[in-house]
Amino acid sequence: MGPALFVIAILGCGEGEAPCEQVRRLDTAYESQAACMAETEAAMIANSEANYPVIVAQCVAAGSNASAPNPVEVRLPPARSEPPRFTSRPARAPKG
Repeated sequence: MGPALFVIAILGCGEGEAPCEQVRRLDTAYESQAACMAETEAAMIANSEANYPVIVAQCVAAGSNASAPNPVEVRLPPARSEPPRFTSRPARAPKG
């Protein structure tokens, strides 16, 4: 018999090979893994303020720790070899 309750863990993932880490665990408990999975998209949207390039929601058995997903399972942005470049553009002249 499987676990009785599931909760959503929010994981923040870095760039390239950087591991994901648990940022938060939501309080709502779900009776099944399917019920939990149905709420993961809304949970990611509601918790998108975390300072990571990628946010992942994972259903875990209540009372257990979230395991970092395999990097193959999460589409991470590539690691940057140099800082991003910014350019300024001239302001447009008003029409008319």
